[in-house]
Amino acid sequence: MSGVLSDPFHLFAIYAAVNALIMLALGVLVVRARVKTKVGIGDGGLPELGRPLRAHANNTEYTPMALILMLGLSSLGSPVWILHAVGLPLTLGRVLHGIALSRNEGPSTMRLVGMVLTFLAYIVGIVALLWLAIVPLAVAS
Repeated sequence: MSGVLSDPFHLFAIYAAVNALIMLALGVLVVRARVKTKVGIGDGGLPELGRPLRAHANNTEYTPMALILMLGLSSLGSPVWILHAVGLPLTLGRVLHGIALSRNEGPSTMRLVGMVLTFLAYIVGIVALLWLAIVPLAVAS
């Protein structure tokens, strides 16, 4: 198992699978709310449907690009700690934000922390990917 956790691509795969599981859980909450409210399309103006829809949609908006950043990092041979520096805050942030938005429409501390962690993952991923992509080019010239 330690070999898997020390390989950047395998580590990316683990984070991708865990974040896919989060997406699936949020999707199940949407289906459950649709069955309960009997609303097939849209939110019917019902907060009990709007919240899980937004939680799922928000996750859909943020997770794919973060995973693309992680894929780029793993393909450039990123150190494992950088993948954790992107994957851990992303995953924790998406869980916190999804829970908070599913339960409450308005602002909440958990929702704020979830977004801050997600943005932190983005910033670390962007900076690291640019560094790994540009520095070898600068050294080679």
